[in-house]
Amino acid sequence: MTSIMPAKRYCIHSRSCICTDGHPNEMTVFLVFRSLNWNPKLLCSIACVCKWFEDLSRRVLWKEFCLSRAPRMVSDLAGASHSSIDGNWNALGKLMFYCAGCHDTNNGFQSRSIPGHFVNKTRFSQTSGKSFLVRQCRSDTLYVTDPCEHLDQGEDGDVGLFRGVFKDFSKSMTRRLLIEKRAQLHPKEICPYCRTKVWSLLQERMIPRSACRRLGAYQDQVECFLCLNGHLIGICTLLPLSDSETASEEE
Repeated sequence: MTSIMPAKRYCIHSRSCICTDGHPNEMTVFLVFRSLNWNPKLLCSIACVCKWFEDLSRRVLWKEFCLSRAPRMVSDLAGASHSSIDGNWNALGKLMFYCAGCHDTNNGFQSRSIPGHFVNKTRFSQTSGKSFLVRQCRSDTLYVTDPCEHLDQGEDGDVGLFRGVFKDFSKSMTRRLLIEKRAQLHPKEICPYCRTKVWSLLQERMIPRSACRRLGAYQDQVECFLCLNGHLIGICTLLPLSDSETASEEE
């Protein structure tokens, strides 16, 4: 359980803000959200109330949400102390339950936008993550989801959206390789989870064929963006089911 440290924090609010009468005890808020099983939609809502609630959400509530949803992955990413994580806890929490969608300007093979949405359940796999690492970076640890399938997208066919997160990205071989290649950050795209700039792995030719096979996607229609905090966001055009089954057998 996260320790709740008493601290004086003040709101930036209007005269109509209910917090002008004082805040509830932090432990009370903690116990309420624990009873609600760290409901992510309510966490998003309470963070919008005022700066005090936003701070409590970032320090405590989102951390507990992450630990409740993926304890093994979070323990691997943050270590036994669970003291901190790259990109902050609310960004990781959002990565777990939100498919960010895409728009028609962030890849060269799709003609329509797909809105972001909540997902009921997400599975992150370290084994799948290995398929997204180029040969020089296979020592890195990357967790990746199965593609969120958006079927029958007109001329775009079946679209898959996936996301992932690196362990210790600042020390990773992937980051080192991007720096050695003098990779340029994308001029327009940003990470939808932590709002930092991103690299295009397609542009840097750092999407291995094994990623296409793992996704069940066309080889030339996979794009991945990687942000400065190690969050991976990707889009692909999925093969028809019969073709993807054949590709899986060949793998």
